[in-house]
Amino acid sequence: MNENREQIDFVVAWVDGADEAWRSERARYAKAEGIQADSDDGEARYRDWGILKYWFRGVETYAPWVHKVYFVTCGQLPPWLNTDCPKLVHVKHSDYIPAEFLPTFNSHTIEWNFHRISGLSERFVYFNDDMFVINRIRPEDFFVGGLPKDMLALQPVIANESDTVMPYIYLNNAMVLAKYFDKRENVRWQPGSYFHPGYPPLNFFYNLLELAFPRFTGFYTAHGPSPLKKAAYRTLWELEGELLSKVCSHKFRERGDVSQYLLREWQKLSGRFVPANIKRLCRYFELGGQNGKLLQTIRRQSAKMVCVNDTNRQVDEERLRPQLLAAFEEILPHPSAFELQ
Repeated sequence: MNENREQIDFVVAWVDGADEAWRSERARYAKAEGIQADSDDGEARYRDWGILKYWFRGVETYAPWVHKVYFVTCGQLPPWLNTDCPKLVHVKHSDYIPAEFLPTFNSHTIEWNFHRISGLSERFVYFNDDMFVINRIRPEDFFVGGLPKDMLALQPVIANESDTVMPYIYLNNAMVLAKYFDKRENVRWQPGSYFHPGYPPLNFFYNLLELAFPRFTGFYTAHGPSPLKKAAYRTLWELEGELLSKVCSHKFRERGDVSQYLLREWQKLSGRFVPANIKRLCRYFELGGQNGKLLQTIRRQSAKMVCVNDTNRQVDEERLRPQLLAAFEEILPHPSAFELQ
């Protein structure tokens, strides 16, 4: 048995948005690029809430089976991080992203090149730094029989005038998929993937309604950890190398990008996944004026994972920061091996 094919790694990307040198470089490139409305460069993309250590504590406490944690940054390191931890691999952008795409402030460039990371397992789970493990998780929550566990759910792309970038990216993803998959043929080929009895009733009903339309209108985006295989990367880079190179050349997110969710949908439409209700795995929250449900979920550990998504909404940062710290400290009070002792 090939050990590398059996093990599962975690990948987490992080940036210290308060770092003055990084901010200066970002501002210089933003000016040179002439950042317009078709780019996505809001402060929420880079804000750090000071709770990253609880991501590592959660992984050590509730996912001790993980093989390696690949911590991806532009070279930055939190002062408390123990780089000698046997499970930790610090990966700089320059270690794996082709030089012609650097420096980058575009998460899509960072994500579309993960398969180039030296030593990364064929199977891995990608976490944004706002997705926290707060209760026990198992390998089977992400992969079963070597296949990613996911949900094939159709959902129209929404024309959201308050978001000038992401709806375009979701549509771009669907356009690529439509080149290679016929919707009705795909439903006939794998009906159980669309109408799995464990799916949430609303998503099951959406899929049923979508049968009325011959073409893909979009896909439900699960904002949570992504179970991915490097094989999907290799296939899409082979088929769409020109497009992906163009995306990776964008220093900031743009309307013309495609996101890593394209990889997840490719795995699903190819039939190389195990259908499951992934909404049960990670609860999604947007930081805003009222965060009581989020803080309660963390303290009660009433989900396996939570996504603490920072948006461009008005947030009372001085009030919320200590609340988040207190909630995570309550359930994960002990330093992990990833921290300097």
